[in-house]
Amino acid sequence: MQLHSFSCSGRILTGRGCVCALRDMELGRTLIVTDPFFFKNGTAQALVSGTVEYFHKVAPDPDLSLAAEGTALVKSFQPDTVVALGGGSAMDCAKAMVYFSGTKARLIAIPTTSGSGSEVTDFAILTHEGVKHPLVDPRLRPDMAIVDPDLVDKLPPALIADGGFDALTHALEAFVATGSNPFTDALAADAFRTVLNHLPYSHQGNSDSRAAVHIAATMAGLAFTQAGLGLCHAMAHSLGGQFHLPHGRLNAILLPVMMTHCPSGRYATLARLTGLEGQSDTIAQRNLRAVLVRLRKGLGLPATLAQAGISPCQIHAKTSAIVTAALADPCCKTSPVPVTEAMVRKVLLEISGHG
Repeated sequence: MQLHSFSCSGRILTGRGCVCALRDMELGRTLIVTDPFFFKNGTAQALVSGTVEYFHKVAPDPDLSLAAEGTALVKSFQPDTVVALGGGSAMDCAKAMVYFSGTKARLIAIPTTSGSGSEVTDFAILTHEGVKHPLVDPRLRPDMAIVDPDLVDKLPPALIADGGFDALTHALEAFVATGSNPFTDALAADAFRTVLNHLPYSHQGNSDSRAAVHIAATMAGLAFTQAGLGLCHAMAHSLGGQFHLPHGRLNAILLPVMMTHCPSGRYATLARLTGLEGQSDTIAQRNLRAVLVRLRKGLGLPATLAQAGISPCQIHAKTSAIVTAALADPCCKTSPVPVTEAMVRKVLLEISGHG
């Protein structure tokens, strides 16, 4: 007998303007965790009234020292509610602050980018000494997610492209992960199909497509937090820790290559669910990979680390650290095939773009 598990915890609010629902909630003492941008432009201050404190130092790839500073604030302020406003970095930092402080405060996550899915996941990523450390624990999952498409209408195209490829990767890796089940499959397949169809138009500024991708990114988060991920994310974490490239951009470089080195018959299943036909599974998988490559090019994303500005010397100097971190990443545990050192090195060589 094969046992599947799917947890239906947390509440999700969506719809244009739904962030205003915060004003009608009994939040008590509220700590808002965000980045300097949303604090300086007043977005954070407009969320709620009452007794409010702000932690607005979040930077991309938050490190352990930042999380520790925020944790100290949680302990001293003793909030009833913690609100995370921002992209994956703000949400991950807030999740870590709540987790390490041991507070019983409710956590509400408000994503302002469409990609990480952190608003509904058991994951938080912290960086320490050039290594991204994924924390995975059910206690990291927010109590509520507020997914308001209005917050992404004015994002620049580059952020739309990076976030969109992150969401695509979440959906695809969740669909083929060893922890997948019928519930995660339904979420992953629909999220993948939606992002694939709408991301080009979202990139061009279409408001309806941006709303569709924003919701689909949350659906992909629901899928991968329970199904797992794979080699693509393990290597994106290790490369991101070393070179500080945007996470979604690294996924765009890695994903088509990863499909070659982590074979699975379920790629063909996903291709057909997406509307990509093929007389054989091999052809269907090849069509899916080709679509991802064309989308990447259309979004102006790099195909290699060289195109992303990483030199051969940089890669050579960091190869050992990259491989070690990738193999230690918990995402490898749910890869459709066992991840080996040789596999990681082959992928790294292929995506380098040099030689």
